[in-house]
Formats: sequence, C-alpha cells, structure tokens
Amino acid sequence: MKKKVLFMLTSMNVGGVEKSLLSLLSALSKEEYEVTVLLLEKKGGFLEFIPTWVRVEEANWFKEIKPVILQPPQKTVKDLLHNKKIIKLITFIPTYFISKHFDNRYLYYKSVMKEIPQNDERYDVAVAYQGPTDIIDYYILNKVEAKRKISWVHFDVSKHKVNKKLYAKLYGDFNQVYTVSVAAKQSLVKAIPDIKNKTAIYKNHVQQDLIKTLAKKHVDFDEDFQGTRIVTVGRLSLEKGQDLAIRVLAKLRSEGYEVRWYCIGEGNARTEYERLIAKYKMRENFLLLGEKTNPYPYILRSDIYVQPSRHEGYCLTLAEAKCLQKPIVTTNFSGAYEQIDNGHNGYIVNTDIDQLYGKIKLLLDHQIQQEKFRLNLALQALKPEVRVHKQINQVI
Repeated sequence: MKKKVLFMLTSMNVGGVEKSLLSLLSALSKEEYEVTVLLLEKKGGFLEFIPTWVRVEEANWFKEIKPVILQPPQKTVKDLLHNKKIIKLITFIPTYFISKHFDNRYLYYKSVMKEIPQNDERYDVAVAYQGPTDIIDYYILNKVEAKRKISWVHFDVSKHKVNKKLYAKLYGDFNQVYTVSVAAKQSLVKAIPDIKNKTAIYKNHVQQDLIKTLAKKHVDFDEDFQGTRIVTVGRLSLEKGQDLAIRVLAKLRSEGYEVRWYCIGEGNARTEYERLIAKYKMRENFLLLGEKTNPYPYILRSDIYVQPSRHEGYCLTLAEAKCLQKPIVTTNFSGAYEQIDNGHNGYIVNTDIDQLYGKIKLLLDHQIQQEKFRLNLALQALKPEVRVHKQINQVI
C-alpha cells in the first residue's frame, strides 16, 4: 500500500524553499507514495513544475482569514463591526489582548482558526514544509489527521522574529522537526531547548543532472559585453544583501574593472535597489533581470557567483552554483561553512562591503585562483541518487 504524504506551503512562488520541495518530490517514487501538496494560495512560477502524479490543492479557507492574519487588529475590529459579526468580535478582542499581554500567539491562532474545518483526508505523514510559518504549523497540528507530523525549518530562527512561546508549543507537539543545516539546528535548539531530542538535520537535495541539463538552454545574456560577469540569485530583499553588491560593484568600476553584475530574482526591495543603482550611476552595469524559473544558464555563463546574503537557512542557490562549478564568494551566513571549504572551493567573508570587494578583486586579478576553485568543485564526489532516495525514505 502506498504511503500517503501531505506537504503544506504558502504557494509555489520562485524561491529556495519551493525549489527544494520540487527536488524532494523528484526523488520520491510514485509507486511508493501518494502525495498531496496543499497551498494556502495556488499560484507561483514553480506551480507547473510539480510532478503530474502529485495532487495539488488550495486551502479554500485561507481567503477568509488572510486579512485577519495580515492586517492590524484595529482593521479587523472595524470589519467585524461593519459585517455585524458581533459574536466573533466579542471573541476576537479579549483573545488578541490576552495573547499580546502574555506574548503567546498560540491563543490568537486558536481563536482565529477555530472555525476552519478539519482536513477530510487521513495521512501517514503530514509535513509543514515552509517552517517557521505560524499558520501552516498550526493547521498541520490541529486540523490534519496523520500518524506522523513533521515541521521542516528552512530558516535560521536567530535571524527571524519568531514568537518563542508559540513555537515551543507548536514544535513540542510535532513528532519531528527538521532543519536544513547544522547551524540552523543550533539556532533553533538554542531558542527552544526542549525540542533538542526531536530535532534533526536534512540538507536540501540538489538535482545535479537536471541543473546541468537546464543550464545548457539558450538565453540572451548581454551578448556584446566582453568583461567579467558576476551573477547573484535571490529574492530582492534586505536579507539577501543586493544593496551590498551594488556598492561593491561601484567600487570595482571606479578602479577600472570591466565588470557587470546580474541579479536574478524579484522582491519588495526592487524600488529601493533601483534608487541605489541610480545613486551610484550603475544603471548600465548592475542589472536586475527579474524572476527566472530557470536561472541556471545565467549562472553557467557567469565568471563568478556571489551570494551577499545577510542570513540564510541553507542557501540552495549556493549549492547550485557549486554544481555548475563557478568560483564563489559568499558571506558567512548560517550553513555557509557546511557548503564551502574556505579558500579551497570558494571564499567566505563577513557581511561587509570591503571584504566582499577584496575577495572579488582577488579573483579578478588572479585567473589561476578562479581555475583552482573550478577544478576543486569538479573533483568533489557526487552523491548517488539511490542514496538520496534511501535517505528520503527514512525521513518521510
């Protein structure tokens, strides 16, 4: 009999968590598993890449509670008054203030999600895959029937504002909590010590053969430019550090280096980054290429890959750049040393403009160092797919 598994995420937008799910699904056997992906919103650039044998559903209850979760409580009170939902209003106000007073969001979610129906299906395993995400973790625990429940933490909780009382309660009730790096596990256990014995590490799986195949697809990539191409992939946001990259490029260009920097990704910091690009007169040389479901041809045709993030959980794009054997400069976020052997197959620097500039300049000045990194990456042993399949069977 097939094992029934549920994965839950917010959406299938183009991002590292969503991409890691696609990689995990690719390693599951449709003969062994019956898989459902439940999305808060059935949308996103990666939606079409979910295997056809996987059932995709939308949480039709989410539209009703989304405003309550996202908007200020004063707006919720006005809406409830306007719609004459007096009973809900009477419940909402004291629950909100009690949860705020005791700094415990669990009571708040219990009230907000009280009327959400139970999931009709019964699963062997239910996975809150996009942790920490309050609403998904709560739903899996309280609205889904499963023999085993897992929360998969993809972020370094020390770098994100999380309600510790809420997650001590949530994670305490899960059968297993996975993190994607050693450093991420250390941060999580430090924040919530009581879950140490149920916390384990499962690093994101990279589909190396598929990445190399997709990287060969043709793209129009600034064909007339003859200088050095630097590529960064990531959501346009402060945590991803593209603002540091803009300043580093300005410094390199001012010293005569013929370099262009290409950023793949979209996000709410685009307007701020466009302003910064204009300020440093980098419009022709720091290019925001937007969201790409297939960023690999750009990485393959780059000379250097740079990850300037302020924090990450595992950073799948770094693993993909390694797969394509690119000389790498990365900041020292959670898990960086688990992927890069500093000085052997890439450089790890502090989240600092001068240090990023220094190592990139070193690579520009010494082609032999670039070749050393490429060679060492090429010589790294590849993990056999059969082993990956076996590991996933033990995890799920």
